[in-house]
Amino acid sequence: MALVAALEEKIRRSGQYTMNHDDSRRIPDGASFDRSGSQDSLDAMSLDDFWKEVENIHETRGNNHEERQAIVVKEPDEGELEEEWLKEAGLSNLFAESTGDSQESMVFLSTLTRTQKAAVEKRVETVTQTLRKKNKHHQIPDVRDIFRPQSDPKGKVCDRSEPSAVRTTESKNEMQDETKDLKFSLGTNEQKSPLEDMPFSETDINLEIPFAEQAANLKDNSVGKMYKDGGGDTLHTNFRLPKDKTGTTKIGDLAPQDMKKVYSLALIELTALYDVLGTEFKQQKAAKIKTKDCGLFGVPLSVLLEQDQKKVPGTKIPLIFQKLISQIEEATLETEGLLRIPGVATRVKSLCQELEAKFYEGTFNWENVKQHDAASLLKLFIRELPQPLLTVEYLKAFQDVQNLPRKKQQLQALNLLVILLPEANRDTLKVLLEFLQRVIDHREKNKMTLNNVAMVMAPNLFTFQGLGSKTIEQSEFAMAAGTANVMRFMIQYQKLLWTIPKFIVNQVRKQNTENQKKEKKDKAMKKLLKKMAYDREKHEKQDKTPNDADVPQGVIRVQAPHLSKVSMAIQLTEDLKASDIVARFLSEKSGNVQTLKKEEVFLYEIGGNIGERCLDDDTYMKDLYQLNPNAEWVIKSKQS
Repeated sequence: MALVAALEEKIRRSGQYTMNHDDSRRIPDGASFDRSGSQDSLDAMSLDDFWKEVENIHETRGNNHEERQAIVVKEPDEGELEEEWLKEAGLSNLFAESTGDSQESMVFLSTLTRTQKAAVEKRVETVTQTLRKKNKHHQIPDVRDIFRPQSDPKGKVCDRSEPSAVRTTESKNEMQDETKDLKFSLGTNEQKSPLEDMPFSETDINLEIPFAEQAANLKDNSVGKMYKDGGGDTLHTNFRLPKDKTGTTKIGDLAPQDMKKVYSLALIELTALYDVLGTEFKQQKAAKIKTKDCGLFGVPLSVLLEQDQKKVPGTKIPLIFQKLISQIEEATLETEGLLRIPGVATRVKSLCQELEAKFYEGTFNWENVKQHDAASLLKLFIRELPQPLLTVEYLKAFQDVQNLPRKKQQLQALNLLVILLPEANRDTLKVLLEFLQRVIDHREKNKMTLNNVAMVMAPNLFTFQGLGSKTIEQSEFAMAAGTANVMRFMIQYQKLLWTIPKFIVNQVRKQNTENQKKEKKDKAMKKLLKKMAYDREKHEKQDKTPNDADVPQGVIRVQAPHLSKVSMAIQLTEDLKASDIVARFLSEKSGNVQTLKKEEVFLYEIGGNIGERCLDDDTYMKDLYQLNPNAEWVIKSKQS
């Protein structure tokens, strides 16, 4: 049974829900909301909008002439799940026959934190046991060998940010040694923890220390006392991102090669966070089903974008999705009940069929589409995706965010989950959340507050029709409040969610540095960086002058190869920002610079210990230069 139908049936059986639009909907007396997110949500938000939206969805589906084929979620054994996890984390070669341990994997593993290593070890041991039971003769490395740096026979890492390998049960002596190291890393045994070394604010989202390490520190009494009685972590806490002097990194700011590393690290970090907090994290896998290979509604995002890119090259958001949003906004966002009041179901169905036939031909008459119809079509588009916008793999993980004990941890988990989404899903979700925020900005007129919008949109993103009933064997009412609260967080903190945590960027930098060292030993001179950056030899030939031969200490040379043949020497000062360099370059009245606007070009950090990174305006250049002194500095547009 579809989730929406199950919810309606549950409500009908309880006798607490009527099919009219009065105020008679009440939560059954037996409904339990013992999670912090759900309980606080009920205190501040009425679930009436949620159930009205469920009713509207049910009515719309009742008018459809055919039911969509349900997605079958595979139920692999635990070993297969963990093997799939290792594959997604980029560590499948640990179990490949005759491949051994590649240098790249060893470098990757050497940069993991204690809690990340524990997450990997847990999956390695599960897969190892499964393969042994199946008598598979794979070359399986011992977990102690996986995490033992070659330079240290005891497997201990001197850097406090990378404690020793996780414990094994093979040797009591090794367990005692590693327990001692674990205490050291957590700030016990007369050592301070990383959290105690930094200014602490209950409303700050700390991106410098791994989230799972923060959660582990909270379990320690010396750190947990700072959170006595929950601190300021309440429903209405306004969390913020402190300024980072080396610049905030957003999704899209890094080169694809570095984003691949970010994905693997984010998956491992999310799993480690769930492990530390005692919440089960398992990716779901959908069996392949037959889907439409053309059209608008019920078409996979990848197919839609392939169609759309033939019409508009380079587009990343489905054209129908963009058009529906613009249609809603053109009629003003001040309309009362926008998103909450549905269009007439029969008319919405008719418009849907007409759009399928005429949208790409350009003959559809948009004047016939009323604003509430467009809003209903937008929500219908989201619901009718063959796989949910939040993906089959991670939909349950998004739902389970509500089970994490603290709201700060819920935000941290959402941040990692957004990073893990496929690019098409992530881009579409971003446009949706930005639109929802614009609706909320007009709440004085349209009466659509953050809570109202979250309640209305949650059923459309979280109650996926195609999944079977096995995914909803939980309290439907607790789920309703919890997913609405997750939706609220996604809207309210969307800027935070598209930020790549600094600790992950630093891990990428370390991986790149270590890989470069190995490449130099093998005389493979920076092949990775050459693929991600401009042709350095070409730049050097263009820009080489007697003054360029030796750049003085504290001076960087900024290039803009697509705009000018002349590079600019910049003296670094304590307060010099990336925006200052771009402004200084644009102040030059020559060539193409005259036609450029500040918002069109950015300063990039290229090479050194990063592939390529677009800098935000508030990056302090001297601090970043100290972090990556071998980088090149290039001004260009994101499109170039």
